[in-house]
Amino acid sequence: MLANLLAPAGMSETEWVAYLVITIACLVLIFLTALITIILVLFQKSNSDGIQGITASSETFFGKNKGKSVESQLKKWTWICLAVLGVLSVVVYIVNLLAQ
Repeated sequence: MLANLLAPAGMSETEWVAYLVITIACLVLIFLTALITIILVLFQKSNSDGIQGITASSETFFGKNKGKSVESQLKKWTWICLAVLGVLSVVVYIVNLLAQ
């Protein structure tokens, strides 16, 4: 009954409930994905060497096995989370456009 009062004109109660469920679920997923992305970025090592870049050798064991290192896995999951974040943002935008 309350959903009928809050629903925009021309939208049935079931459409309004579906809109709310999809929007809230996507926003919760966006929040969780953003939080996971922040944590992944904080765990990563900085790319800049600072003053050590002048004298230190950049070729290491982890540099040769880049695909198997923890750092490369963190970068891969960061990009995956950012892609999911972008897709969910577009989904929320499209759902809002369709609800108008």
